[in-house]
Amino acid sequence: MITKYTKFIAGIVTISIFYLASCQQSTPQTNSDQDGRVTELMSQMSVEDKVGQMTQITLSMLMKDNQLNIEELKNAIINKKVGSILNVNGTPLSIEEWHELLTSIQDIATKETTLKIPVLYGIDAIHGTTYTQGSTLFPHNIGMGATRNPDLVKQSAKITALETRASGIRWNFDPALGIARQPLWSRYEEMYGEATVLSTVLGSAAITAYEEDGLDQVTAVASCMKHFLGYSVPLSGKDRTPAYIPDTQLREIFLPPFEAAVQSGTSTVMINSGEINGVPVHASKYYLTDILRGELGFEGLAVTDWEDIIRLHGRHHVAATPKEAVKIAINAGIDMSMVPVDYSFFDYLVELVNEGEVPMSRIDEAVYRILKLKYDLGLFDNAYPEQEAIANFGKASYKDVALNAALESITLLKNEGQTLPLDKNAKVLLMGPAANNHGSLHGSWSYTWQGQDESQFADETLTLKSALEAKIGTGNVTCNTTAVFEDAANTSLDFLKKNAAKSDVIVLAIGEKSYAESPGGIHDLNLEANQIELAKAAYATGKPVVLLIAQGRPRVISPIVEGADAIVNLYRPASQGATATMEILFGDYNPNGVLPFSYPRHAGDILLYDRKHTEEVTEFIPDSYGGGGYNPQWAFGYGLSYTTFEYGDIQLDKKAYAKNETITVAIDITNTGDRDGKLAIDLFVSDLYASVTPSYKKLKKFSKENFKAGETKTVTFTLDGKDLTYINAESQKTLEAGEFTVSIGDKKSTFELK
Repeated sequence: MITKYTKFIAGIVTISIFYLASCQQSTPQTNSDQDGRVTELMSQMSVEDKVGQMTQITLSMLMKDNQLNIEELKNAIINKKVGSILNVNGTPLSIEEWHELLTSIQDIATKETTLKIPVLYGIDAIHGTTYTQGSTLFPHNIGMGATRNPDLVKQSAKITALETRASGIRWNFDPALGIARQPLWSRYEEMYGEATVLSTVLGSAAITAYEEDGLDQVTAVASCMKHFLGYSVPLSGKDRTPAYIPDTQLREIFLPPFEAAVQSGTSTVMINSGEINGVPVHASKYYLTDILRGELGFEGLAVTDWEDIIRLHGRHHVAATPKEAVKIAINAGIDMSMVPVDYSFFDYLVELVNEGEVPMSRIDEAVYRILKLKYDLGLFDNAYPEQEAIANFGKASYKDVALNAALESITLLKNEGQTLPLDKNAKVLLMGPAANNHGSLHGSWSYTWQGQDESQFADETLTLKSALEAKIGTGNVTCNTTAVFEDAANTSLDFLKKNAAKSDVIVLAIGEKSYAESPGGIHDLNLEANQIELAKAAYATGKPVVLLIAQGRPRVISPIVEGADAIVNLYRPASQGATATMEILFGDYNPNGVLPFSYPRHAGDILLYDRKHTEEVTEFIPDSYGGGGYNPQWAFGYGLSYTTFEYGDIQLDKKAYAKNETITVAIDITNTGDRDGKLAIDLFVSDLYASVTPSYKKLKKFSKENFKAGETKTVTFTLDGKDLTYINAESQKTLEAGEFTVSIGDKKSTFELK
C-alpha cells in the first residue's frame, strides 16, 4: 500500500525549480519524429502488449479497503498489459492523493515492465475538475449555452485543463456535443442546448482551450468529443436507449458539432452508448469508420463508454457471445475499450487475433493512435504528475470566472410589476427543496458521480440559504430547509402559513435534485406535485412570490407560472451559483442569460424552435390546449433584463447574392433603459422554399454585447454559403437558389440567393 503525502512533500520543495523550467519551451518533436518512435516501439510489442494498450479499466478494480492494491495493480499492468485507467474510487481525492496514486501507477508501468509504456489516465471533468478536492466547478453546459458567450466557455475549459493537469491527469472526457432535444433525458444538462450551432461553436471553444497550448504542456489536456453520434435523443427519454434519426437529420442537426470538433483538433472521441435506427453505434462500421474517419477525417483515438462492448451481447443482443461482441466492435473501428471491471476484453481480443477473426492491421491501427497520444501528451518523457503544474490549481481568479459564468447564464423568465430586484432590507421567507442543497445547484459530476454527497462540497461553497443570509443578514431570512432535497420540511405548508405574514416576500427554491446518467431518468416532465402545491400555497398568502428553479432540464411548471411574480431559471450554476443568484435578485447584476432551449408548456408538446412547418398542426386543436403550433412556455432565446432594448431595422449590404458571396447583416440596437446591461443577440435564417421541407428557422450566429444605458450599437454578422446549406433527400449538403429571411429580435429582412 502507498503512504499518503510522502512523495508530495518532496515534490513541493521543487515546485519553484520545476515552474521555472516549465516556462522554457522545449523543442517540439515533429510528426515524423513521433511516427518513428511509435513505429519503433510497436515493432517490439507482442499481441498481448498491443491488446493491453487497448484495454481500459476502472480504478476501483485496483483498490482494496480504500487503498491502492499494489499486487492487483501489478497484475493489471505487468500481466494484462493494461494501457489506460479511469475514474475515482467513490469520492474526490486531494492533489496530494492524486499525485501519490498516479506515481504508484507509473512506477510499475515505467519501471517494472519490459517496454516501459506509461499508463494513460482519463477522467470526467465536464464542468470543472470533478474529482479533485477544492477544484473550481462551473455551470453545466446547458447553462453555458444560456450565456451565448464562447469566451466564457473557453475560460472555464482552460481552468478545467489547468486543474486537471495539476491533479496529474492528462485526458479529459469532455466536451459533450449532443443536441438537447429530448428534455426527459437525464444527461440534458451536459448539452449546450437544442440548437446545433450552440454545440458547434461552444464545444469547439472548449476543445481549443483544452488543447491549444500543446498536449505536452502543463496547461493542456487531451479533449474527448462525445458521444458520437445521436446519443442525446433517445426516443424513450431514458439514457442509453435507442434513437431513431433519419440520415438527413443526423447530418444536419447532430453531425456538425463533431465535424467542427475535428477541425478544432480534438484528440479523442467517445462513442454513443445507445443505438441509431436499431444499430448499436459501437457495432457500426458506417458510423465509426465511414463517417468518423472517412467523412470527418478524424485521426485520433476512439474509446467506448462504460461496458459498451460487452453490452452488444448482454443488452443489444447483436452478438451471440461476449467474445463476438469484442470482434464486432473492434472491426467496426473501436480503438480502446472502457471494459472496465474485468479483463475479459483483453482475453477475448488476444484469442480473436490469434484465430484471425480480428486482423492485426486493425490492432496496429488502434495501438498506433493510443501510443501517439501518449507521446503527444509527453508521457514517455515524463509519465509522472508534473510538480510545476500545482501552481495552476485553486487560484482566486478562477472563482471570478465561475461567478461570471453563473451570472451570464441565469435567466430571468418573468418579472411582473418589476418585483425584482428585491429591496435589500426585505424580510424574506425562503423555502423549497433546493434552498439549502448544494447538489441541486451543481448537478452531475460534482465531486461525486451523482453530485449528491453534501459532505464533499467545501464550506465556502454557499447554498442559496447561506448566500441570502450573507446578502441581507440572517435576521432578515426565515428558513427551515435542510440539506436533504427530499426532506418534507422543505415543502412544509404549515411552516409556510406560520411565517408568511411576517415576511415581505416569499422566495421558493424549487427544481431537481442532482443526478447523473441513468439514475436521473424520469417518467414525467412535470415538476413534482409537492413543489407545485408549495407554490400554490405561497400564492394564497397574498405575498409576492419569486420562484428560483435549479434544474438540469426544463421541468414543466405551467400550473404555477401565472401566480408567480417573478421566475428565475438557474440551470446548474455550480460553485458560485448561489452568490450569482443573490447578485441578480437584489439588483447588483443585470440578468442577461437567454434560454438555450424551448421551455415546454405541456409535457406532451415538445416542439422545437427549428421545427418543420408541417409540425405545426393548428386545425381541430382547441385553444384551451394552446393550439397546435409552437406554443412553449417560453421560446428559445427568451430572457428578460432589468433594462430594455430596442432593435432597429436589419440592414443588408445587398438584396441579392451569388452563392459564393459573403452576406453582411447589420442591426442597430439601443439600450432604452436606465441601467447598463448585456444582451444576447441571436441571428436566425429561414429558407422559405426548399426541395425538402425547410425548418421554420435556424440559429446561425449569436453574440453577446454590453450596452451602457442609452447607448446604441451597430452589431454586425456575416453569413456565407455554408450557413444557407441543408441536407437534401440524398443526404448531401446542398445550396439552392431562392429566397431567405434573416431575423434578429423582432426584425426581419429577406434576400435572394442566385
